[in-house]
Amino acid sequence: MARNEQPGAASGPAQGGPAPGTTVAAGVLQSYRERLQAELEELTVQAEELEQAANANTPEGSGEVAFDEEFTDAGSYTFERERDLSLSNNARDLIGKIQHALTRMDRGTFGRCETCGSPIEPERLDALPYATLCLADARRQVRLR
Repeated sequence: MARNEQPGAASGPAQGGPAPGTTVAAGVLQSYRERLQAELEELTVQAEELEQAANANTPEGSGEVAFDEEFTDAGSYTFERERDLSLSNNARDLIGKIQHALTRMDRGTFGRCETCGSPIEPERLDALPYATLCLADARRQVRLR
């Protein structure tokens, strides 16, 4: 599919493209906003449920475990609790990225790379609508780690 036919980012002004100074057409931007808001709601519920599950058998969420069962049950419980907390932390991280993307939409900077200012590739935005870097800068950042 040609770049101008891609649903994600900038098509030319003659094809109903973005307003001057922006990267994403208004209709496409609204589509991304709705998608991000739905994902935000889903992740918020998921993070809360995971945190509740992780703290279900701890006295008042202290992190201490009260066990009357076998020691192996304690190990299983600890593993499951750590897994739930890790998944919750991942969900919270995505929530932050989504909130940042929504803020960028409000500021008119959504779809622009935070490093170089170039438009973020439409395919990248379609895959990761909360992306803040173009593919070239994302690759550079990964190599630096």
